Amino acid sequence: MYTGTLFIISAPSGAGKSSLIRAYLQQQDHQPAKVSISHTTRDPRPGEQHGEHYYFVDHSQFESLIEDNAFVEYAHVFDHYYGTSKAEIEQSLSQGFNVFLDIDWQGAQQVRAKMPISKSIFILPPSLAELENRLIKRGQDNQQVIQKRMQKAKAEISHYQEYDYIIINDDFNTSLTALNAIITAAGLEQQKQATLHKQLLAQLLQDNN
Repeated sequence: MYTGTLFIISAPSGAGKSSLIRAYLQQQDHQPAKVSISHTTRDPRPGEQHGEHYYFVDHSQFESLIEDNAFVEYAHVFDHYYGTSKAEIEQSLSQGFNVFLDIDWQGAQQVRAKMPISKSIFILPPSLAELENRLIKRGQDNQQVIQKRMQKAKAEISHYQEYDYIIINDDFNTSLTALNAIITAAGLEQQKQATLHKQLLAQLLQDNN
């Protein structure tokens, strides 16, 4: 049975990973794909809906899920918990969906340890100055929070060597093309194609005998 590919996508806040994922999903000609919906204890941002962007839970509920070993990864970031449901990922992959995990490097380490066949992508900004400019233009955080994110950005970027692919998000369309190329290449790996075209390969080998 053909299964999807799990893509881990990380970046410092403001580098554009969420925008790239959203743009990819809006295209009409890609393999079925979805973003894994994470659990979090932070408050919803304007426009965010429970069950669509995140599963919003309180600290007590989240810690109960940790005890139940429900997460393939979880982390404590900016005073809040974030976690990814193991059951949800496995179900989506088994249905043939490519699954995107929008998580930080800490979560990526946990996922790679448990699911080593996953593919990982790190999105970089063209400069720290541009990263700060994007955070300001986003208008979601006050200056104190922005400075906190900038201080964390260098530490996050230092983990780029742990990832399979790097995209420098200077020009958005170029970055989207690069993301498409990575996803297409993953789907063309021998094991994926052998499963998808099992009958054809058997016929081709039979014809050669």
